[in-house]
Order: sequence, then C-alpha cells, then structure tokens
Amino acid sequence: GRMRVYVHGAGRRGRDAWPSIPDQGSRFASLDFTGPMDENVASLAALTPRDAVVFAHSAGAVPVFLTLQARQIAPRALVLLEPGLYDVARGVPVIEDHIETMTRARALSRSGDLFGYWSIVRPLMFGGPADRSRWDEEREAAARFEAKQPPWGFGVTSSAINGVPTLVVTGGWNSEYEVIANVLVGEGAKHVQLAGTNHRPQDHPGFADTVDGFLSGL
Repeated sequence: GRMRVYVHGAGRRGRDAWPSIPDQGSRFASLDFTGPMDENVASLAALTPRDAVVFAHSAGAVPVFLTLQARQIAPRALVLLEPGLYDVARGVPVIEDHIETMTRARALSRSGDLFGYWSIVRPLMFGGPADRSRWDEEREAAARFEAKQPPWGFGVTSSAINGVPTLVVTGGWNSEYEVIANVLVGEGAKHVQLAGTNHRPQDHPGFADTVDGFLSGL
C-alpha cells in the first residue's frame, strides 16, 4: 500500500503519539510546536513522499496545511483527527471565545503569573480546576503547554484541501472541532464522528475500519 505519514499534535511526539499504528509502511513526524513553524513545514516536506496518505492530529494539522498551501507535499489523501485549524473558522462565536480565553491566559503567563494561566487553561484543556495544593507537581506540565504556540494566526485556509480527498474524524465532545469539521465539509471533506475517546479518536476501536473504508472508496 501507500506510505502513511503520521503527524502528532501538541502532546506526545513521533511514534509515541500513535501507539496503535504498525511500523510497517508508516513514517512518524516529530515536530516542535515551541519553535518556528517554517521548520515544521520543512521537516514535513522532507518526510512525506508524493501520494502518501497523511494523518494529522490536533495542532499537527496546521503545519500539514501550510505545507500543502506551499505546494511542498502532494498527498493522495488526508485524514484529520480533531484538527486544530482555528484559522479556517474565525468569526464563529465558539472559536472566537476559545481564542479570546487563551489569549487572556497567555497574557497572564507572559506577565509572570503561570498559575493564573493554568487556572484558566487547565479546566479548559485538561478538565478539572487548577489547585494550589497540586501546583508543585503540575507546574512543569503548565510551563510545557504554555511554551507551545497556539494553532491560529498562521493564515491556514480551508481551500488547501481542494482536490485532495479528506476525511475529518472528530470525537463529538467539543463544539470547536465540530465547527472546524463543518467548514472542511464545505470544501468537500467527509466527516465521521467516533465518540468515546474525546480528543483522540485515533484510539477508538472503530478508527482503523473507518480509515480503511474511506481509503478503499478513493
């Protein structure tokens, strides 16, 4: 079959982000979301052979789209998992609310108040409140997450997928990702919801069959 390229989100990197994927016929990107985005674009361009099937999770969809827009990759198909393509849905209230909240949080961390940042971000992104009694053990995770660039402001356009068969898989738990999926459907993507694993639909037991069904129809 075709080479499959797997692009992780803002959490685990490389192979670690895709525990259920076989090594055979697979390549795993290892990107840095704290550094310049153009380095991620160059890395993806070098990693991705022509006609590969490219999988991208969450924030990983941003460099994939930028590489597509720069015509540095020519994939046979895209599989996008809860893509963090906030740029394509600007103006939609839930998208703007999220960006405004994260911008407010980052203003706190930039002024030296990392706990203030975490008190906004933890319930929003990780579930449950920030707790002073747990701060010593969570400070490092907060700093790690804060160092990553938010996935907007890069000029990503939904029309990048025109002519590229695209499957968008969401978890049906977060309206932001559903809004983004709907925009991509308007550009010709197919959208499937796999509920039960929240932000990681690739861990859903039906994921492999969903992808195979999509690819076999091309």
